[in-house]
Order: sequence, then structure tokens, then C-alpha cells
Amino acid sequence: MHSGLVNPIDFALDGRQAGHLAIPYSVDRSPYYQIRIPILRLKNGAGPGLLLMAGNHGDEYEGELQLGRLMRLLDAAKIRGAVTILPMANLPAVMAAKRCSPFDGGNLNRAFPGDPAGTPTARLAHFLEHTLFPQHDAVLDLHSGGTSMAHLACTLIERQADAARFARSLDLMRAMGAAHAFIADNGPAAPTSMGAAGRAGTIGLSGEFGGGGTVTPDSMAFTAAAIDRLLLALGIVEKPVLSRQALPAPPALQLLSLSRHSQGIYASRRGWFEPAVALGAHVAAGDLAGWYHDLERLDDGEEALRFAEGGIVISHRLHTDSEAGDCLIQVAEPISG
Repeated sequence: MHSGLVNPIDFALDGRQAGHLAIPYSVDRSPYYQIRIPILRLKNGAGPGLLLMAGNHGDEYEGELQLGRLMRLLDAAKIRGAVTILPMANLPAVMAAKRCSPFDGGNLNRAFPGDPAGTPTARLAHFLEHTLFPQHDAVLDLHSGGTSMAHLACTLIERQADAARFARSLDLMRAMGAAHAFIADNGPAAPTSMGAAGRAGTIGLSGEFGGGGTVTPDSMAFTAAAIDRLLLALGIVEKPVLSRQALPAPPALQLLSLSRHSQGIYASRRGWFEPAVALGAHVAAGDLAGWYHDLERLDDGEEALRFAEGGIVISHRLHTDSEAGDCLIQVAEPISG
């Protein structure tokens, strides 16, 4: 079924193709407006196909910047197979510096499998799952903690019923060189890009590559190395493209599990959160997680918050000002495998 989206790419064509995916969307200032999403396709003969995408959430910048750089550096004549680059998938959200699209409020990573007759976010999700993903052997969707969250650098795959595809996913995730990783178990109907990749019959890879609505030398280097390692592992390139230094030996990979509400601490009222531990810290149940202040009741002492479960601290809220329902801090359980 047609996705309501104009695609300029001929997937069978060798060489370099640059253009824009266009989603018609009438707005007040321009009845025939198009949301124009940059896309680059590089192909050189037979070989593996990789889709690299970022900007699924607009305020997650490591992937957006590194994929923009990769578009300038990667030469079709020096690859084997095909690479498609989508550096700002949810373009309206990127330009608004927001997690979700300002046009329709759409969270692209909760919009799959999409709707060809729906909102712009739904139409894009439908095109990705039904047209773009099936053209590739693997998809890497780069995320980070966004504006409101600091996140431990990690990679992620979705558990799949296809044993061979799952084993290959695990191999490629290990090859990306992160120290920590998750195997998500969201089920075959998951509305995420990784759920969509599984339904499309391709390998889905993702991860958290930074956070805070900013980038750092460490987060950019981690992102560059992960992309380079994946290109190398697939045999698409013969040497790193993005990394400015030689790639070190990858660290041992620690698999993590995040599956229970009790692994997080959530605000139950308006307050101001002060964390007591850093990302990557190993904590035990009962350890101090932070303090919750009430600036409207200065005579009351701050509330000590304690972890209900032990594990590795993987994220915490960056905005001190918090409301009921906000996740303040999370731990993940180390697992073998």
C-alpha cells in the first residue's frame, strides 16, 4: 500500500543518490507544503545493505551529527554493498529540538507499523517499516537520552523468534564495541523501530549514545566508533570512516535487563531532584539514590530516596524540577550471556 510519501531513491541503482523523502502536509502558511527529509543512498555492486538512521527523536544529537558527517565522508566507490543514511528521520522534531513532531505530536518510535493515510509521523513509520527497512540486511537506529535524561552509553537489540537472525543480531551488537547492552523483549507487535525491523525481516540494532540534549567528545567518539565497527563487521568498508583515532579493542560486554517498574524511582508529586550517584555506579537495594526537595516548603527537609533494587545506574533525570510521574533514576540488572 502507498505510504503517502514521495521517495526519490532507486534501490537497484549503483552510485550515489541524494535527495529528500517528501511528505505532503497542508499547513496554514503553505497549502501544498512538504516535509522534506534528507536521504542518501550509496551502492556499489552486490553485498550487504545497511540503513543508518538518527533523529527518530529530535533532541538526540550524536547520531544526527555523525550521520551528517558520514554523508560527506563516505564514498560509494569505496564500499561493498549498500548504505542508506537517514540523519533526521523525524525532521520536524529535529528542527523544533523536541522529542516528538510539532506537526502532529507524533513520537516516531511509538508509531510503527504506521498508517499510509494517517498523520505525517504515521505515514513516515509506514514507509520505514514497509518500504525502507525491507531493502536492507540491517538497520541501526541511533538514540540518546534526549533533553531530559542522562543515559549510560549502551547498545540494544530486540529478541526475535528467528534463531538465526537473533544470533546474527547479537554478533553485530557485540561487534559495535559497547561495554553495556540490552536485549529488549517487547514482543512482535512492539510499536518501536526495532519491532518494525523484526516484522520487516531485517536485523534491528539500536542503543543510547549520549544524552542531555547535547554532545560531548566522549559521546561523539563512542558513536563514531560504533558506526565504524558495524560497517567493518558487515564488510561494507575496509577501514574506519568516522573515528579520528585507531579503534581500540572493544571492552567486555555486560548484558543488562530493565523489565520491572521497581527498577526505577518515580516522582509522586512536584519536587526538585538531586541525584546521589553517577551513571554506571553499582548500587544495592536500600542504597541512597538521591534527595527530593520541596522548594515550596523550605521548612521541610529533603526526602531521601533509596533504590528498591540493586544493579547498575543507567539513567537519571537531568531536569531538577520534576512532576508526578517523572522517572527520576533507573537501575538495570546485570545478566549473563
